[in-house]
Amino acid sequence: MDSSMNVAVIGAGTMGSGIAQVAAQAGHKVVLFDTRREAVDKALVGLRKTLDKLVEKSKLTAEQADGIHGRITPASDLKDLAGSGLVIEAIIEDLGIKQKLFAELEGIVAGDAILATNTSSLSVTAIAGRLKHPERMVGLHFFNPAPLLPLVEVVPGLASDEALASRCATLMTAWGKVPVVCKDTPGFIVNRVARPFYGEAIRIYEEGIADMPTIDAAMKSVGFKMGPFELMDLIGNDINFTVTKTVWEAFFYDPRYKPSFTQQRQVESGRLGRKSGRGYYRYDQKQGQEQVQEPVPTALSAIITERILAMLINEAADALFWRVASAQDIDLAMTKGVNYPKGLLAWAEEKGAAHWLGVLERLQAQYGEDRYRPSTLLRTASQGVSLIR
Repeated sequence: MDSSMNVAVIGAGTMGSGIAQVAAQAGHKVVLFDTRREAVDKALVGLRKTLDKLVEKSKLTAEQADGIHGRITPASDLKDLAGSGLVIEAIIEDLGIKQKLFAELEGIVAGDAILATNTSSLSVTAIAGRLKHPERMVGLHFFNPAPLLPLVEVVPGLASDEALASRCATLMTAWGKVPVVCKDTPGFIVNRVARPFYGEAIRIYEEGIADMPTIDAAMKSVGFKMGPFELMDLIGNDINFTVTKTVWEAFFYDPRYKPSFTQQRQVESGRLGRKSGRGYYRYDQKQGQEQVQEPVPTALSAIITERILAMLINEAADALFWRVASAQDIDLAMTKGVNYPKGLLAWAEEKGAAHWLGVLERLQAQYGEDRYRPSTLLRTASQGVSLIR
Protein backbone atom coordinates (compact mmCIF):
# COMPACT_ATOMS: atom_id res chain seq x y z
CA MET A 1 0.00 0.00 0.00
CA ASP A 2 1.51 3.30 -1.09
CA SER A 3 0.41 6.89 -1.65
CA SER A 4 -1.01 6.00 -5.07
CA MET A 5 -3.84 4.13 -3.34
CA ASN A 6 -7.06 6.10 -3.10
CA VAL A 7 -8.57 6.42 0.38
CA ALA A 8 -12.20 6.99 1.28
CA VAL A 9 -13.44 8.28 4.64
CA ILE A 10 -17.08 7.92 5.65
CA GLY A 11 -18.26 10.40 8.27
CA ALA A 12 -17.33 14.08 8.09
CA GLY A 13 -17.38 14.84 11.80
CA THR A 14 -14.32 15.82 13.81
CA MET A 15 -12.83 12.34 13.66
CA GLY A 16 -13.62 11.61 10.01
CA SER A 17 -12.36 14.95 8.75
CA GLY A 18 -9.23 14.51 10.86
CA ILE A 19 -8.52 11.10 9.35
CA ALA A 20 -9.07 12.54 5.87
CA GLN A 21 -6.50 15.24 6.64
CA VAL A 22 -3.98 12.65 7.85
CA ALA A 23 -4.40 10.54 4.69
CA ALA A 24 -4.14 13.60 2.43
CA GLN A 25 -1.03 14.79 4.24
CA ALA A 26 0.49 11.37 3.53
CA GLY A 27 -0.06 11.98 -0.17
CA HIS A 28 -3.25 10.01 -0.83
CA LYS A 29 -6.20 11.18 -2.87
CA VAL A 30 -9.13 11.12 -0.44
CA VAL A 31 -12.87 10.95 -1.00
CA LEU A 32 -14.90 12.25 1.97
CA PHE A 33 -18.52 11.12 2.29
CA ASP A 34 -21.29 11.81 4.76
CA THR A 35 -25.03 11.26 4.45
CA ARG A 36 -25.31 14.99 5.15
CA ARG A 37 -23.52 16.80 2.33
CA GLU A 38 -23.46 19.98 4.39
CA ALA A 39 -21.28 18.17 6.92
CA VAL A 40 -18.70 17.46 4.20
CA ASP A 41 -18.75 21.07 3.04
CA LYS A 42 -18.34 22.28 6.62
CA ALA A 43 -15.45 19.85 7.16
CA LEU A 44 -13.62 21.12 4.07
CA VAL A 45 -14.06 24.74 5.18
CA GLY A 46 -12.72 23.81 8.62
CA LEU A 47 -9.78 21.97 7.09
CA ARG A 48 -8.90 25.01 4.99
CA LYS A 49 -8.78 27.14 8.14
CA THR A 50 -6.63 24.54 9.92
CA LEU A 51 -4.20 24.36 7.02
CA ASP A 52 -4.00 28.15 6.80
CA LYS A 53 -3.07 28.31 10.48
CA LEU A 54 -0.34 25.73 9.90
CA VAL A 55 1.00 27.94 7.10
CA GLU A 56 0.96 30.96 9.44
CA LYS A 57 2.98 28.95 11.96
CA SER A 58 5.44 27.91 9.21
CA LYS A 59 4.60 24.25 9.71
CA LEU A 60 3.44 23.99 6.11
CA THR A 61 4.13 26.00 2.98
CA ALA A 62 1.18 27.50 1.15
CA GLU A 63 1.84 25.08 -1.70
CA GLN A 64 1.75 22.10 0.66
CA ALA A 65 -1.49 23.30 2.25
CA ASP A 66 -3.11 23.74 -1.16
CA GLY A 67 -1.96 20.26 -2.14
CA ILE A 68 -3.45 18.63 0.97
CA HIS A 69 -6.77 20.41 0.59
CA GLY A 70 -6.86 19.68 -3.12
CA ARG A 71 -6.40 15.95 -2.57
CA ILE A 72 -9.69 15.71 -0.63
CA THR A 73 -12.77 15.41 -2.82
CA PRO A 74 -16.35 15.56 -1.50
CA ALA A 75 -18.65 12.65 -2.38
CA SER A 76 -22.41 12.80 -2.75
CA ASP A 77 -23.05 9.07 -2.99
CA LEU A 78 -21.46 5.88 -1.68
CA LYS A 79 -20.92 4.84 -5.29
CA ASP A 80 -18.33 7.64 -5.55
CA LEU A 81 -16.10 5.49 -3.32
CA ALA A 82 -15.81 2.74 -5.95
CA GLY A 83 -12.16 3.43 -6.81
CA SER A 84 -10.90 3.39 -3.22
CA GLY A 85 -8.33 0.86 -2.06
CA LEU A 86 -8.99 1.66 1.61
CA VAL A 87 -12.28 2.78 3.15
CA ILE A 88 -12.28 4.03 6.74
CA GLU A 89 -15.62 4.43 8.51
CA ALA A 90 -15.95 7.02 11.27
CA ILE A 91 -19.69 7.19 11.95
CA ILE A 92 -22.01 6.67 14.93
CA GLU A 93 -21.19 3.82 17.34
CA ASP A 94 -24.14 1.66 16.37
CA LEU A 95 -23.48 -1.95 15.39
CA GLY A 96 -26.49 -2.33 13.11
CA ILE A 97 -25.75 0.87 11.20
CA LYS A 98 -22.10 -0.07 10.71
CA GLN A 99 -22.98 -3.60 9.56
CA LYS A 100 -25.45 -2.25 7.01
CA LEU A 101 -22.93 0.29 5.73
CA PHE A 102 -20.15 -2.23 5.17
CA ALA A 103 -22.50 -4.76 3.58
CA GLU A 104 -23.44 -2.07 1.06
CA LEU A 105 -19.82 -1.03 0.54
CA GLU A 106 -18.80 -4.60 -0.22
CA GLY A 107 -20.80 -4.43 -3.44
CA ILE A 108 -19.29 -1.08 -4.45
CA VAL A 109 -15.53 -1.23 -3.92
CA ALA A 110 -13.09 -3.62 -5.56
CA GLY A 111 -12.64 -7.11 -4.15
CA ASP A 112 -9.16 -6.33 -2.84
CA ALA A 113 -10.12 -3.06 -1.14
CA ILE A 114 -9.63 -2.91 2.63
CA LEU A 115 -12.63 -2.05 4.78
CA ALA A 116 -11.69 -0.39 8.09
CA THR A 117 -13.74 0.75 11.05
CA ASN A 118 -12.69 3.46 13.47
CA THR A 119 -14.89 2.00 16.21
CA SER A 120 -13.64 2.62 19.73
CA SER A 121 -15.71 0.05 21.60
CA LEU A 122 -17.62 -2.27 19.25
CA SER A 123 -16.35 -5.64 18.07
CA VAL A 124 -14.57 -5.59 14.71
CA THR A 125 -15.61 -9.22 14.26
CA ALA A 126 -19.26 -8.33 14.83
CA ILE A 127 -19.12 -5.39 12.41
CA ALA A 128 -17.74 -7.74 9.75
CA GLY A 129 -20.36 -10.37 10.60
CA ARG A 130 -22.62 -9.62 7.64
CA LEU A 131 -19.87 -9.43 5.03
CA LYS A 132 -19.42 -12.10 2.38
CA HIS A 133 -15.67 -11.55 2.72
CA PRO A 134 -14.97 -10.59 6.36
CA GLU A 135 -11.27 -11.26 5.83
CA ARG A 136 -10.94 -7.77 4.34
CA MET A 137 -12.21 -6.01 7.49
CA VAL A 138 -9.90 -4.48 10.12
CA GLY A 139 -10.16 -1.96 12.94
CA LEU A 140 -8.14 1.26 12.62
CA HIS A 141 -8.92 3.17 15.80
CA PHE A 142 -7.55 6.71 15.64
CA PHE A 143 -7.61 9.05 18.63
CA ASN A 144 -9.10 12.53 18.61
CA PRO A 145 -7.80 14.86 17.26
CA ALA A 146 -6.49 12.46 14.61
CA PRO A 147 -3.96 14.86 13.03
CA LEU A 148 -2.30 15.46 16.41
CA LEU A 149 -2.48 12.25 18.43
CA PRO A 150 -0.05 9.65 17.06
CA LEU A 151 -1.63 6.38 18.23
CA VAL A 152 -3.65 4.06 16.01
CA GLU A 153 -4.93 0.76 17.39
CA VAL A 154 -4.84 -1.83 14.61
CA VAL A 155 -7.43 -4.48 15.41
CA PRO A 156 -7.85 -7.61 13.27
CA GLY A 157 -11.19 -9.37 13.63
CA LEU A 158 -11.55 -13.10 14.08
CA ALA A 159 -11.98 -13.58 10.32
CA SER A 160 -9.45 -10.97 9.16
CA ASP A 161 -6.73 -12.06 6.76
CA GLU A 162 -3.62 -12.92 8.78
CA ALA A 163 -1.46 -10.44 6.89
CA LEU A 164 -3.92 -7.55 7.08
CA ALA A 165 -2.92 -6.18 10.48
CA SER A 166 0.75 -6.08 9.52
CA ARG A 167 -0.04 -4.36 6.22
CA CYS A 168 -2.18 -1.75 7.95
CA ALA A 169 0.40 -1.16 10.69
CA THR A 170 3.00 -0.50 8.00
CA LEU A 171 0.64 1.95 6.30
CA MET A 172 -0.05 3.77 9.58
CA THR A 173 3.69 4.13 10.14
CA ALA A 174 3.98 5.63 6.65
CA TRP A 175 1.26 8.09 7.67
CA GLY A 176 3.44 9.19 10.58
CA LYS A 177 1.36 7.34 13.17
CA VAL A 178 2.36 4.95 15.97
CA PRO A 179 0.46 1.69 15.39
CA VAL A 180 -0.16 -0.93 18.07
CA VAL A 181 -1.72 -4.28 17.19
CA CYS A 182 -4.28 -5.68 19.60
CA LYS A 183 -6.91 -8.38 19.89
CA ASP A 184 -10.55 -7.73 19.15
CA THR A 185 -11.59 -7.56 22.80
CA PRO A 186 -13.84 -4.94 24.48
CA GLY A 187 -12.19 -1.53 24.56
CA PHE A 188 -9.10 -2.82 22.72
CA ILE A 189 -6.13 -1.46 24.73
CA VAL A 190 -6.75 2.17 25.67
CA ASN A 191 -10.49 2.17 26.38
CA ARG A 192 -10.11 -0.99 28.44
CA VAL A 193 -7.00 -0.14 30.43
CA ALA A 194 -8.04 3.49 31.04
CA ARG A 195 -11.42 2.71 32.60
CA PRO A 196 -10.18 2.85 36.23
CA PHE A 197 -8.75 6.34 35.69
CA TYR A 198 -12.33 7.55 35.56
CA GLY A 199 -14.22 4.85 37.46
CA GLU A 200 -12.02 4.70 40.54
CA ALA A 201 -11.78 8.50 40.71
CA ILE A 202 -15.57 8.69 40.77
CA ARG A 203 -15.68 5.96 43.42
CA ILE A 204 -13.26 7.91 45.63
CA TYR A 205 -15.44 11.00 45.22
CA GLU A 206 -18.65 9.09 45.97
CA GLU A 207 -17.14 7.74 49.19
CA GLY A 208 -16.41 11.28 50.34
CA ILE A 209 -12.66 10.72 50.54
CA ALA A 210 -11.90 13.79 48.42
CA ASP A 211 -13.69 16.28 46.19
CA MET A 212 -13.18 16.49 42.44
CA PRO A 213 -10.56 19.27 42.32
CA THR A 214 -8.53 17.46 44.98
CA ILE A 215 -8.61 14.18 43.05
CA ASP A 216 -7.63 15.97 39.84
CA ALA A 217 -4.78 17.80 41.58
CA ALA A 218 -3.49 14.58 43.15
CA MET A 219 -3.32 12.79 39.80
CA LYS A 220 -1.61 15.75 38.15
CA SER A 221 0.96 15.72 40.94
CA VAL A 222 2.23 12.33 39.69
CA GLY A 223 2.53 13.45 36.09
CA PHE A 224 -0.90 13.23 34.46
CA LYS A 225 -1.57 16.29 32.30
CA MET A 226 -5.23 16.37 33.28
CA GLY A 227 -7.13 14.97 36.22
CA PRO A 228 -9.90 12.41 35.60
CA PHE A 229 -12.79 14.86 36.06
CA GLU A 230 -11.16 17.48 33.86
CA LEU A 231 -10.53 14.84 31.21
CA MET A 232 -14.09 13.47 31.34
CA ASP A 233 -15.37 17.01 30.82
CA LEU A 234 -13.06 17.39 27.83
CA ILE A 235 -14.02 14.04 26.27
CA GLY A 236 -17.71 14.56 26.97
CA ASN A 237 -19.49 12.79 29.81
CA ASP A 238 -21.97 11.26 27.39
CA ILE A 239 -19.18 9.71 25.32
CA ASN A 240 -17.21 8.53 28.34
CA PHE A 241 -20.30 7.03 29.98
CA THR A 242 -21.29 5.24 26.77
CA VAL A 243 -17.84 3.70 26.38
CA THR A 244 -17.84 2.62 30.04
CA LYS A 245 -21.28 1.05 29.71
CA THR A 246 -20.35 -0.67 26.44
CA VAL A 247 -17.17 -2.17 27.88
CA TRP A 248 -19.02 -3.28 31.05
CA GLU A 249 -21.73 -5.01 29.04
CA ALA A 250 -19.21 -6.57 26.65
CA PHE A 251 -17.35 -8.07 29.62
CA PHE A 252 -20.61 -9.68 30.78
CA TYR A 253 -21.09 -7.13 33.58
CA ASP A 254 -17.70 -7.61 35.21
CA PRO A 255 -17.79 -5.36 38.35
CA ARG A 256 -14.38 -3.90 37.51
CA TYR A 257 -15.99 -1.91 34.70
CA LYS A 258 -19.30 -1.06 36.36
CA PRO A 259 -20.54 2.44 35.45
CA SER A 260 -21.41 4.96 38.16
CA PHE A 261 -24.64 6.71 39.00
CA THR A 262 -22.65 9.94 39.35
CA GLN A 263 -21.71 9.92 35.69
CA GLN A 264 -25.14 8.73 34.59
CA ARG A 265 -26.75 11.66 36.40
CA GLN A 266 -24.35 14.08 34.72
CA VAL A 267 -25.50 12.79 31.32
CA GLU A 268 -29.18 12.79 32.27
CA SER A 269 -28.94 16.41 33.40
CA GLY A 270 -27.20 17.50 30.21
CA ARG A 271 -23.98 18.35 32.03
CA LEU A 272 -21.80 16.88 29.32
CA GLY A 273 -18.65 18.87 29.99
CA ARG A 274 -16.94 21.62 28.03
CA LYS A 275 -19.21 21.25 25.00
CA SER A 276 -22.34 21.99 27.05
CA GLY A 277 -20.77 24.65 29.27
CA ARG A 278 -21.05 22.53 32.39
CA GLY A 279 -19.97 19.11 33.52
CA TYR A 280 -18.11 18.29 36.71
CA TYR A 281 -16.93 21.91 36.43
CA ARG A 282 -18.48 25.06 35.00
CA TYR A 283 -17.14 26.58 31.77
CA ASP A 284 -17.69 29.87 30.03
CA GLN A 285 -18.03 30.09 26.27
CA LYS A 286 -14.36 30.54 25.53
CA GLN A 287 -12.38 28.72 28.19
CA GLY A 288 -12.87 26.40 31.10
CA GLN A 289 -12.86 28.19 34.42
CA GLU A 290 -9.80 27.25 36.40
CA GLN A 291 -10.46 25.39 39.62
CA VAL A 292 -8.54 26.89 42.54
CA GLN A 293 -6.87 24.10 44.44
CA GLU A 294 -4.50 24.26 47.37
CA PRO A 295 -1.69 21.68 47.47
CA VAL A 296 -3.16 18.29 48.39
CA PRO A 297 -1.93 16.97 51.76
CA THR A 298 0.70 14.28 51.18
CA ALA A 299 -1.19 11.52 52.96
CA LEU A 300 -4.43 12.20 51.08
CA SER A 301 -2.60 12.45 47.75
CA ALA A 302 -1.00 9.05 48.40
CA ILE A 303 -4.40 7.46 49.10
CA ILE A 304 -5.87 8.84 45.88
CA THR A 305 -2.95 8.16 43.56
CA GLU A 306 -2.12 4.68 44.88
CA ARG A 307 -5.69 3.55 44.59
CA ILE A 308 -6.18 4.77 41.03
CA LEU A 309 -2.73 3.67 39.89
CA ALA A 310 -3.18 0.22 41.42
CA MET A 311 -6.36 -0.26 39.43
CA LEU A 312 -4.75 1.03 36.22
CA ILE A 313 -1.69 -1.19 36.65
CA ASN A 314 -3.89 -4.17 37.43
CA GLU A 315 -5.88 -3.59 34.25
CA ALA A 316 -2.70 -3.31 32.16
CA ALA A 317 -1.37 -6.52 33.71
CA ASP A 318 -4.64 -8.29 32.99
CA ALA A 319 -4.58 -7.13 29.36
CA LEU A 320 -1.09 -8.59 29.09
CA PHE A 321 -2.16 -11.82 30.81
CA TRP A 322 -4.99 -12.30 28.30
CA ARG A 323 -2.62 -11.45 25.45
CA VAL A 324 -4.62 -8.47 24.26
CA ALA A 325 -1.32 -6.98 23.09
CA SER A 326 2.38 -7.12 23.86
CA ALA A 327 3.78 -5.37 26.93
CA GLN A 328 5.52 -2.87 24.67
CA ASP A 329 2.31 -2.07 22.77
CA ILE A 330 0.24 -1.77 25.96
CA ASP A 331 2.62 0.80 27.41
CA LEU A 332 2.98 2.55 24.07
CA ALA A 333 -0.79 2.79 23.71
CA MET A 334 -1.22 4.51 27.07
CA THR A 335 1.59 7.02 26.57
CA LYS A 336 0.83 7.83 22.92
CA GLY A 337 -2.96 7.46 22.98
CA VAL A 338 -3.92 9.20 26.23
CA ASN A 339 -0.65 10.91 27.20
CA TYR A 340 0.03 8.98 30.39
CA PRO A 341 3.32 10.10 31.93
CA LYS A 342 4.66 6.53 31.90
CA GLY A 343 3.70 3.15 30.58
CA LEU A 344 1.70 1.40 33.32
CA LEU A 345 3.69 -1.85 33.20
CA ALA A 346 6.95 0.07 33.42
CA TRP A 347 5.44 2.15 36.26
CA ALA A 348 4.56 -1.05 38.11
CA GLU A 349 8.19 -2.14 38.00
CA GLU A 350 9.36 0.97 39.89
CA LYS A 351 7.82 -0.06 43.21
CA GLY A 352 7.48 -3.69 42.23
CA ALA A 353 4.41 -5.79 41.50
CA ALA A 354 4.26 -6.91 45.15
CA HIS A 355 3.54 -3.32 46.25
CA TRP A 356 0.59 -2.95 43.88
CA LEU A 357 -0.68 -6.41 44.72
CA GLY A 358 -0.71 -5.37 48.37
CA VAL A 359 -2.74 -2.24 47.60
CA LEU A 360 -5.35 -4.28 45.73
CA GLU A 361 -5.55 -7.00 48.38
CA ARG A 362 -6.17 -4.38 51.06
CA LEU A 363 -8.93 -2.80 48.97
CA GLN A 364 -10.48 -6.18 48.29
CA ALA A 365 -10.41 -7.05 51.98
CA GLN A 366 -11.85 -3.66 52.94
CA TYR A 367 -14.74 -3.65 50.45
CA GLY A 368 -15.23 -7.37 49.88
CA GLU A 369 -15.73 -6.67 46.18
CA ASP A 370 -14.57 -8.55 43.10
CA ARG A 371 -13.93 -5.10 41.64
CA TYR A 372 -10.51 -5.13 43.29
CA ARG A 373 -9.43 -8.68 42.44
CA PRO A 374 -5.77 -8.73 41.44
CA SER A 375 -4.75 -10.01 38.03
CA THR A 376 -3.21 -13.47 37.93
CA LEU A 377 -0.20 -11.97 36.18
CA LEU A 378 0.26 -9.35 38.92
CA ARG A 379 0.32 -12.15 41.49
CA THR A 380 2.92 -14.00 39.44
CA ALA A 381 5.01 -10.87 38.96
CA SER A 382 4.96 -10.23 42.72
CA GLN A 383 7.20 -13.30 43.05
CA GLY A 384 9.94 -11.52 41.14
CA VAL A 385 8.87 -12.01 37.53
CA SER A 386 9.10 -8.92 35.32
CA LEU A 387 5.93 -7.62 33.71
CA ILE A 388 8.00 -6.19 30.86
CA ARG A 389 9.24 -9.04 28.72
